[in-house]
Amino acid sequence: MGLRLYDTAARELRQFTPLHPGRVGMYICGLTTQGTPHIGHLRFAVAFDILRRWLTIGHGYDVTLVRNVTDIDDKILRKSAEADVPWWAWSYRHELETTQALQTLGVLAPTYEPRATGHITEMVELMETLVERGHAYPAPDGSGDVYFDVRSWPSYGELTRQNVEEMESAEDADPRGKRDPRDFALWKGYKQDEPATASWPAPYGRGRPGWHLECSAMARKYLGDTFDIHGGGVDLRFPHHENEQAQSRAAGLGFARYWMHNGWLTASGEKMSKSLGNGMTVSEVTRHARPLALRYYLGASHYRSTLEYGETSLTEAAAAVDRIEGFLRRVAGRLDGAAEIDPVRVVETALPAGFREAMDDDVNVAGALAVVHETVREGNTADDDGDLEAVAVAGARVAAMTSVLGVNPLEEPWSGAGSGIQTNALGALEALIGERLEARAAARKARDFAAADLIRTQLGAAGVAVEDTTSGARWSLVRPVDGER
Repeated sequence: MGLRLYDTAARELRQFTPLHPGRVGMYICGLTTQGTPHIGHLRFAVAFDILRRWLTIGHGYDVTLVRNVTDIDDKILRKSAEADVPWWAWSYRHELETTQALQTLGVLAPTYEPRATGHITEMVELMETLVERGHAYPAPDGSGDVYFDVRSWPSYGELTRQNVEEMESAEDADPRGKRDPRDFALWKGYKQDEPATASWPAPYGRGRPGWHLECSAMARKYLGDTFDIHGGGVDLRFPHHENEQAQSRAAGLGFARYWMHNGWLTASGEKMSKSLGNGMTVSEVTRHARPLALRYYLGASHYRSTLEYGETSLTEAAAAVDRIEGFLRRVAGRLDGAAEIDPVRVVETALPAGFREAMDDDVNVAGALAVVHETVREGNTADDDGDLEAVAVAGARVAAMTSVLGVNPLEEPWSGAGSGIQTNALGALEALIGERLEARAAARKARDFAAADLIRTQLGAAGVAVEDTTSGARWSLVRPVDGER
């Protein structure tokens, strides 16, 4: 059936088809660098990291992932002033903390990570387009504010299925300059009690961008007028994503084709937040739990579900990780010198059909992990029975599946540099494929091209693409042709 994703705008599972063949553009709303992020803030990053890995490994797409940094904002200005620290220094401090937390959780770096303050020109240009089209207006009170006119855009509210009349007022600026209390700020005029460095020139006066304008401009800059997926936490649906979509489409842009939102991380039924006193930072949690266990926990439930954090949450995640790691280490030991194992058979079964089906069903990680643990059980049974080839197959499967999910205990960053681990289940997979590529290279050297082509065909049928380069043959796992599994 192919990959299906739940589109928040359509409120249904939709077959995923990229805008451009073989390429996917994703924009994920990053964090506002107002303070140290807690684990609730970072669930989104793990969820969309898994999606990105599946698009890349499971379907062979070239993914461009943009995750922005909101480094200018009302809260940043307020908190930095309270701490008597320059706003830009306050923001950068917490940007570095966020980056460290994401690295601790094994989240891959984005393709681009633009800061809002580096894209003021693009924001002003987009704002001018909206004014010219009659969808935005400078406030008549001389404040320098510029607002989006929600009444001018009939489709306003379509993302969240709301009627304008029933919406709350936009509390992002003095309402006296607005035509309608729901109009939201595109530009906030400079105020005397704010740092001069936190304002930039614009045709309507010095000021700084509104939050919503920032993301629209940066998404367009790096992904074009129309792109594939826009993601973020469910709490961003309104007003942030609603406003992003309205202003972008009112400016004549196609903007996002699929909208995806992850659920909250809660504690005692409440959304995790510092204001409630239930927010825990990554550094705090990982003092008593492995970072891998925390990553596993944050990604184990379906991304759209609410995830409740409790006393036993990390204990259960750690136990699951230990089972996987113990199995993979046993496999590594069993495969030492196991040259008689058929590498093609091992590769053919690297990603089981059940795992693919779960991941293609709106990235159902819970279902995918069920396949992982069932495969571990099968591998342990095969080990007890002395069936070395079945052990190798199970090891390759578990290694490949956990690599997709970013929780392979024997891969970086979890294995640790210089850990002395020379082999693991994925390493065994690489060794087995390497043996076939060496045989192919020998056949080519002997000018036995028929044999070389047969090996390449066998690997291709098993889902391994071989590319000849000046430095030798390279291989990668690719999406199998429909009907091959």
